[in-house]
Amino acid sequence: MSDLDRTFERPDRRVVVTALGINQILAWGSTLYLLGVLGHPIALDTDWSYEAIIGGVSLGLLMASIISPRIGRAIGTKGGKLILSSSAVVLALGLASLGFSQSMAWYLASWLLIGVGMGSGLTDAAFSTLGNIYGESARSAITSLTLFAGFASTICWPLSAYFVEHLGWRGTCFAYAAIQIGVAFPLLLLALPNRPLVGFSHEHIGTSGRASLAAGELPLFVVLAMVLTFSASILSMLGVHLLPILQARGLELSAAVGLGALVGPSQVAARVVEMLGGRYYHPVWTMVASTILVAAGIGMLLSDFPTYSAAISLYGAGNGIGSVARGTLPLALFGPSRYPALIGRLAQPILMSMAVSPFAGAIVFQLGGPSLLLGLLTLIGVINVLLVGLLWTLSGRGLTHFGSN
Repeated sequence: MSDLDRTFERPDRRVVVTALGINQILAWGSTLYLLGVLGHPIALDTDWSYEAIIGGVSLGLLMASIISPRIGRAIGTKGGKLILSSSAVVLALGLASLGFSQSMAWYLASWLLIGVGMGSGLTDAAFSTLGNIYGESARSAITSLTLFAGFASTICWPLSAYFVEHLGWRGTCFAYAAIQIGVAFPLLLLALPNRPLVGFSHEHIGTSGRASLAAGELPLFVVLAMVLTFSASILSMLGVHLLPILQARGLELSAAVGLGALVGPSQVAARVVEMLGGRYYHPVWTMVASTILVAAGIGMLLSDFPTYSAAISLYGAGNGIGSVARGTLPLALFGPSRYPALIGRLAQPILMSMAVSPFAGAIVFQLGGPSLLLGLLTLIGVINVLLVGLLWTLSGRGLTHFGSN
């Protein structure tokens, strides 16, 4: 235990997780999920192309991926309070700029600013902060946080629709900017500790300021990065194209929407199971279960399995616990001292894949229809299962010890 661990009492995790959870709902709802409601109103009002409007999110994700390694290192040395509270201010400025935008260039520049807020305030920054506060015991806090984040679209899509109906799309941007300043910013300032509570190990930091890895750890880190990146690619690709796939298979829009709605409850249910039982097994098994469930669910869709609900439920459950593994597995494999910096490095390829994958999926869908796209996704899913097997082999020594309450 470090001197910092002994000197400072860790804050009540219920308070910290609740504050971060509310922040994550608002941050995801006003960024990645924003254009799910505002995309068409913006296009109707401005005559900008819908594809370019949606491209703003990808631009924001790319910006987030660029800054994520620096954000992770900053949280590791200074704690998450300054970084996360600043992200709320940056998101507010970006959203306000979005509401004032009068040209496509202005609109895209606003998304670059929003991307800075995304990179310093979304899931990876929150995970890094929890690891920085609770160290090796952060697993249950990370799992609980993902339960909050799972409700982002459920809460913010109806809220966005209400705002658009009464305020218009520009007013919606201003309303979310006000929420960031009036709710997220003070909440984070009050709930998060003023300094890092887990000792930062300078012996693991190279001359470039990056968290260093021993020669034997590098293959493990690379495989982990590949698994998490492929998982993010599947999530972003199928998240955008699931409803068109179901419609192309002959389902009416209402039926497709009803089936698509199963993803959210399946994710949350799987996370609850993980929260209740996760302390009894190493997080690598969570990742194993995630990749198998995702590959099985997509494979059932590819084979035109008659029970689409079962396929989508398996896929949703796999994604649900996959997000938990994304936060807990690096902590278990590499320890708390380097955790924030390594989470930042892992976030870079993940966010890049989330930015690019929907467009790649659209091209594949246009070329070969739903079967080709599902075939590609199934292939990625199977490769990911094999990669997790390799990850399990490489991390075998660490499977005998875990501890995260």
